[in-house]
Amino acid sequence: MIRKWLIRLLILAIAATGIYFYLQSQAPTPEARYRLQQVMRGDVAKSVSANGTLNPVTIVSVGTQVSGRVNKLYVDFNDKVEEGQILLELDDSLLTAQIAQTMGNIRNIQASVDLAAANEIRMRSLYEQEYVSKQELDQAVQALKSARAQLESARAQLKRDQTNLGYSIIRSPVSGVVIDRVVDLGQTVAASFQTPELIRIAQDLSKMQINSSFAEADIGSIREGQVAKFHVDAFPNQEFQGIVKQLRLNPTVTSNVVTYDVVISVDNPDEILLPGMTAYVNIEIERRNDALLVPNSALRFKPAEDDAAAGSARGPNGNSRQQEPGHGKVYVLQGGKPVAIEVDTGITDGRVTEIFSDSLQPGNKVIVGDTLQQSTGSTSSMRFRMF
Repeated sequence: MIRKWLIRLLILAIAATGIYFYLQSQAPTPEARYRLQQVMRGDVAKSVSANGTLNPVTIVSVGTQVSGRVNKLYVDFNDKVEEGQILLELDDSLLTAQIAQTMGNIRNIQASVDLAAANEIRMRSLYEQEYVSKQELDQAVQALKSARAQLESARAQLKRDQTNLGYSIIRSPVSGVVIDRVVDLGQTVAASFQTPELIRIAQDLSKMQINSSFAEADIGSIREGQVAKFHVDAFPNQEFQGIVKQLRLNPTVTSNVVTYDVVISVDNPDEILLPGMTAYVNIEIERRNDALLVPNSALRFKPAEDDAAAGSARGPNGNSRQQEPGHGKVYVLQGGKPVAIEVDTGITDGRVTEIFSDSLQPGNKVIVGDTLQQSTGSTSSMRFRMF
């Protein structure tokens, strides 16, 4: 019985040895195992990003100061209008009737003024003949003044009614393009506590602006006059450019996240950028020319041996110690093995990073990946257990 077990163990040992030497013969060379990329010189720029909305620089909301039914409508969406052009007319029947009533009151009060004036002349003559008292003369004078004051009030009422009649004709206060029309023909608008909005006019679509929200962590790097580049979904292959015009100090807090509105002025001579478009904005805040650059994947790479050793360096929460900001480590192949080189890091654009090192030159190759680490079924993880 013992002999049978020994034979089985011997067979398993021979099989394991054979598999081991087979795997060793199939293992890739270091040059084939590791993916390498060259260190290079070039330009790199650091930027901050945010989304925003394109808007005309000036949008004028046209309303009405009087109530009424829309009787005539002269403009529609996208129509170009000139300053003073009639946009719509409200039904003026009630306003015209009010003017007629006020004019009737004026004629009635004018008659009272004429009577009071004649009475004042007669009382003054009688007073000179001592037929009436000074008090009666004063009453006649006061009656004339009161009638004349009522006449002035009625004339002011007439002027107000005529002004309201003029308000029933809505004119454009500026030259521009109609971007929104809120009312339709026959609709009744009521101007009671606030002026209702009827039409919105963009004064000049060749001058636009982007209202974008940047996080508080980025706002300290943004300055007025910086160049901002952006894309819109309507023209995904075209890059547009603007200038930072204003950093508004009023913060917006959403779910404890603080953002600030950054206004970017944009020239739109062809008027292809439309109000309301979403703009994906990038503002360049720092640039390096002719810098020594490595791919970001080279700074993230760690050999399998380092990953195993990192287990002993993990903290109480299970996370490995992080590289200090401004410092990094890249690996090069020496003698068929990865060798670490400490570097100082500068700015990054998300793809490449500026580095400072006396040990690396343009053309040197750094490791950016390990084919064995990427393999989900890596044979290096195989274990044999003999019973």
